[in-house]
Amino acid sequence: MFGVFEQPWTLLTVAIATLLVLLMVRRILPEKRHWWQLALPAFLAVAAFGLDALVKTDREKIDTIINMGVKAVEQENPDAIEAIISDNYSDSYHKTKTALIRHCRRKLSEPLVKKNIKRIVEIVVSPSKTTAEATFTVRIVFDKRSYVYRNYKRTMLVRVKANLQKEQDKWLIKQAELLELNRQPFDWRHVR
Repeated sequence: MFGVFEQPWTLLTVAIATLLVLLMVRRILPEKRHWWQLALPAFLAVAAFGLDALVKTDREKIDTIINMGVKAVEQENPDAIEAIISDNYSDSYHKTKTALIRHCRRKLSEPLVKKNIKRIVEIVVSPSKTTAEATFTVRIVFDKRSYVYRNYKRTMLVRVKANLQKEQDKWLIKQAELLELNRQPFDWRHVR
């Protein structure tokens, strides 16, 4: 994408192109040289990183919410999960937010996860900018004391599709569906 708010590289490229053009013009027309001409590319370069840091786009906010969820599972913190879940949450297994949080509290009450490593595959924000869909993969490294580590595997790859909705300028997860487990089709019905 070329959005100047999502990454600094577009505006930084413009700053470098501006610098090259200014250097050529200053060389061809030495009588038109002024000290402030070189300030323009410097201003563009600073603006590139400033805009990226100051303005959070919807995609960046969604990525932050997903990261918060992944970290909350890693830290085995159901309260942090509850904070990023919409009140009207439902999925194919949990009909309400309360059912999901109850499930999280039960599963995360004993040692389970040592580390989560997330990779966003795709974030699609609707044209109305009120809903979004994020598909991502998490590599879960289980704690040595967990029942999964002892009985099944040390690590798992889990692919998830999360539907989000914007509520009062913040994004919340409205639905989360399991798509794959270790690259095999999987869904909530298989979770025990």
